[in-house]
Amino acid sequence: MTRPSTMPKGRSLLPTIDIESVGFDAGAHLLVKLALGRVAVGEVLRVRSQGEGWEGPLAAWCRSQGHAVDFDAAAGHIEARVTRGAVQAGRWRAAAVTGAIDPRADNAVLPQAEARWGLAARGATVEAGSPAFAFRLSRKDEVWADSAATLYAEAAAAQWNADTAIDWNTAFALPDEVEDAVVQVMTYMVENENAALVVPARFLGQLHPHFREVQALLAIQVADEARHIDVFTRRIALKGRQPGLSTAGGQTSLKTLVDEPDFSVAQFLLAVLGEGTFVSLLNFLNQHAPDPVTRQIARLAARDEARHVAFGMAHLGQSIAREPALLSRLGNAVEARYEHLAGTSGLNEEVFDALILLAAGGTRPADIAAGYGRVQGLLQDMARGREARLAKLGFKGEAAHRLASLHTRNFM
Repeated sequence: MTRPSTMPKGRSLLPTIDIESVGFDAGAHLLVKLALGRVAVGEVLRVRSQGEGWEGPLAAWCRSQGHAVDFDAAAGHIEARVTRGAVQAGRWRAAAVTGAIDPRADNAVLPQAEARWGLAARGATVEAGSPAFAFRLSRKDEVWADSAATLYAEAAAAQWNADTAIDWNTAFALPDEVEDAVVQVMTYMVENENAALVVPARFLGQLHPHFREVQALLAIQVADEARHIDVFTRRIALKGRQPGLSTAGGQTSLKTLVDEPDFSVAQFLLAVLGEGTFVSLLNFLNQHAPDPVTRQIARLAARDEARHVAFGMAHLGQSIAREPALLSRLGNAVEARYEHLAGTSGLNEEVFDALILLAAGGTRPADIAAGYGRVQGLLQDMARGREARLAKLGFKGEAAHRLASLHTRNFM
């Protein structure tokens, strides 16, 4: 508690606190600390006590906190005069300040996150001697997008519950060959979404928490993919089926994504090309799926995937504006991946046939011919979408067209 000064007339009035008989091992340090918080750096706080042996613990505490202290017994009793030290004195000398908590502040997100900041909140003051954490992605220009916070807020608001957003109890019955086609497509979707989960999850563990907006966005993307895997798997089992076929070519294609060590290149291959293409596929399924459950799943998953593409485009757009040479590196990554996969079978033939059957809506020759035409239209739509995104990033004319055509036949 703070009491008015009772110093004799003529002596300067100082802020005064009486800690009464509270010991420093029982909370008196907190009383002094709070009182010092109400005086400016360099000003003096008078401390009195009615206890015994309090001077030594007070002096030791002041030294640890960077405050000066002297004792005066001239008034017939001992009192301490504590001069408040600088904010980063004592144990906080050489502490690190880690930016600002407000992302709108100019110094909020710093260009380089230091290893010794560790897991501290951005804007916190980190005591010297804190352990260093080996976060590989520690530069803002490696990972940042100005829209990350907005995209995270949109993603958080748009989360959906698989139990309630999809009417699993809707009654429908499909011919066996059509149900088998749905199961094969869902099996294919699961393995691709496994890749789309693993890639951001791997980078998430390498990302310095200073870039918390990107960290949060990657985390919610992982949650999106986990939910997609769940609903695709539940659709497979809805009518008692087991999963369909997975090809070596498809697995090889996805392994190139999982193995890519560069964050920007991985975002390019996965989000801009792969997930962008998958948005077209999911919209196609929403239009042509033979049952309402599959249509609901496709519609909801497409909405999530579009946000993933938006982050990839935003990150790469800013990165290319800062480093135009990145375009060449991205183009080389597409060509290298194409060459690596040249000997593989590409899209699972069973998946291609399943898409034709779903788009056909029947098994008459005319139906199958129409379904085949619709799938060809899907492939063209995918290619146009990739080319448009490449052009938006800065690839010119024929380069955008050629790179779009080199994208893996496995879609992702």
